[in-house]
Amino acid sequence: MVVTFCGHRDVWEAERVRDWLCRNVEDLMRRGADKFYLGGYGAFDRMAASVVRERKGKYPYIVSVLVLPYLDKKTDASDYDYTTYPPLERVPRRYAIPRRNQWMVKESDVLVAYVLHDWGGAAAMLNYAIRRKKEIIRLEKI
Repeated sequence: MVVTFCGHRDVWEAERVRDWLCRNVEDLMRRGADKFYLGGYGAFDRMAASVVRERKGKYPYIVSVLVLPYLDKKTDASDYDYTTYPPLERVPRRYAIPRRNQWMVKESDVLVAYVLHDWGGAAAMLNYAIRRKKEIIRLEKI
């Protein structure tokens, strides 16, 4: 099972969000999740990557994948098992992140979402997942 994440750049009530994320990621791993696509931008993405990384001791078979929107940007991928670059070569740079996000949704079975308002990139990714009828685990408003 492939899981991807979407969330805001900033995280409010970080401890509560982290606890929610830990519970849900652990449950997904028990259900068979073994690949996690991560965007690598913002506090929620970093938190999700950290939660997945911490569980590698208990679930050594899982992989965390940093999905790159650009090839020409220097990116620290040391917290991930590997990186991948979707077919975005012909996408204008200003659309690279939204198209990367769509690719992540298409390639995933489940979306874990920390989306508290209906505007911005995280909301667009969540709405795309809803239209694609993906399973969504969402933290409701705090």
